[in-house]
Amino acid sequence: MTVIVGEDGLARCPWGSGDEEYRRYHDEEWGNALHGDRPLFEKICLEGFQAGLSWITILRRRPGFRDVFHDFELDAVAALTPHDVERLMGDTRIIRNRAKIEATIGNARATLALTAGAPGALDELVWSFAPPPRPRRPKSLRDLPSVTPESTALSTSLRDLGFRFVGPTTMYALMQSAGLVDDHLEGCWRAA
Repeated sequence: MTVIVGEDGLARCPWGSGDEEYRRYHDEEWGNALHGDRPLFEKICLEGFQAGLSWITILRRRPGFRDVFHDFELDAVAALTPHDVERLMGDTRIIRNRAKIEATIGNARATLALTAGAPGALDELVWSFAPPPRPRRPKSLRDLPSVTPESTALSTSLRDLGFRFVGPTTMYALMQSAGLVDDHLEGCWRAA
């Protein structure tokens, strides 16, 4: 599937052309370089919650995620207790998956361990796996991989540090959304 021209006359990647929230995300966020330990931690967690679901589900619940996880402030998330997990399992504003909730807390603790005395270490680690730019822009969704050697290596590195829900496919989605790769299709206005 190639780009689709919307009612506003802009050509977009097909997934970003229908739903209003998807359009906003496509136009304003997806593929922009994202830096900082806290923003990347949030993105890693949200990508983990997305596993097995559509991204629009996560986008629509992102305000709830940000609220219950204290805007993804590392110290606050790492301090969550088993009692908090039980409370979050009843909160309809988020995806109520115990393993993913516990992984978010564990990932905060892993991030704190990584960045202790080294602010920016998560940012540096993630961006160290950014691949070189492609020689040609993808023409259709069929041209996009779901896993790359870089996403597999990032997944392995994060798992070695104790992160969970960071499989190679999830990490490639992170690379796309955080701008490590530019997968806007040929003809998309964002590809200019």
